[in-house]
Formats: sequence, C-alpha cells, structure tokens
Amino acid sequence: MTVIEAHQIGKTYVGGDGRPIQVLEDVDLTVRRGEMVAVVGASGAGKSTLLQILGALDRPDRGYVVLDGEPLQGLGEEELARVRNRKVGFVFQFHHLLREFSALENVAMPLRIAGWTPKRAAARAEELLTRVGLGARMTHRPAELSGGEQQRTAVARALAIDPAVVLADEPSGNLDHFNAEQLHDQFAQLVRDLEIAMIVVTHNRSLAARADRALLLEDGRLRDTDVREVLA
Repeated sequence: MTVIEAHQIGKTYVGGDGRPIQVLEDVDLTVRRGEMVAVVGASGAGKSTLLQILGALDRPDRGYVVLDGEPLQGLGEEELARVRNRKVGFVFQFHHLLREFSALENVAMPLRIAGWTPKRAAARAEELLTRVGLGARMTHRPAELSGGEQQRTAVARALAIDPAVVLADEPSGNLDHFNAEQLHDQFAQLVRDLEIAMIVVTHNRSLAARADRALLLEDGRLRDTDVREVLA
C-alpha cells in the first residue's frame, strides 16, 4: 500500500541577493507501507525542505503530495495541521523533549492533546517506551536519560498517534557511535514490526545502508544511488 506520493515537486527560494534559488525540481517519490527510504545528499541540497513538504509543514511551489490517500494540495492551514497531527510522526536531530515532564508524559503528550483520556494515553506511552527498550526508564525526566535514551523517547513520541509515516531528519546526528547504532537498529525493527513507512534524511552511511532504498538528492532531483559511493 502506498503511503506517500510526491509528484513533480518544485520549490524555489529567494536568496539574499534577490535571485531565485531552485531547491527542488520535479521531484517524484513513492513510499509504501513497511518500507524505509533514506535520502542522502550534500548539505543544502534541499533534503530537509523535501521532508517538510512531505510532512505538510511547508507547501511546494509546484507539484503535489498525496499522504495516506489524501491529497494535500488546496488544503487550508487547519486542514493541513489535522492531517499532520493524525498521520505523520516526526523525529529530528535534537529530541525536543519537554524537560519538566517524564519520558512517559512526553510520549503521552500528543495523545492528550488529541483528546485521549489520561489512562489510555499512559497505557499507549508505556507500550511504546517498552518497545524502544525504555520500560525501566519511563518515570525519568530527559536530564536523567542518556542522549540515546532521549532520542528513543522522541521516537516513541513520534509513534504515539500510530502515524502512517515517520519522517526523520538526521535522527542520529547528535549521538555517539554506540547510541547511533542502537537507534538505527531500532528504526529498521520498527518499520518491519509496525509496517509503517519511514523516510530518513541522513549523512550516516550505516543508517542509509539499513534502508530498503537510498535516494540521492542532487541538483534539485532525486535518483537511486549506492550509499557506498555517496557516503564513503
């Protein structure tokens, strides 16, 4: 089942000198449920911009996105927020956990915002934290967790709403090698077990190698690539 379809996506910004900078040009992408796709490329190539468009955080200048069967083109800001909150989980380089709340409370937060009862939200958060190996750390606040544990808490939070797709932007970029490898293994396992779609922007060769496909974003376009070449 196809979860994300991007058709001829184009995005242009205006540079400091007033000249247009074309970041994306006729980008096509299809990602299916249970598939992990890595997007690699040089810094500034437009990888994060592409993720923001796919996740309904930004709009393309040209082309359109279909997310879990729902076209995003023409939707207002409130409608985009509804789709985003129900269907997309985000994981960023920095975990953005609320430091005054426990891991359990952080993971339950999006569910409470969505109207879940405290008991039901807590049960879901416990389930996900156990799945990512943090069953014994649920009551700890972010400052009491290691960097890897904080990021795994962020992954659990991204999964809380049972999204159709998880979008991850350099998710292991702030971790040491050991914690990064644990996170990479976790991603691959979650995609298989939960049959979600996942798109990962990364410079990490190890993470890209775990994906079902690796795509290079270069000169505004996506193409199949061998991660051993571009991330050597």
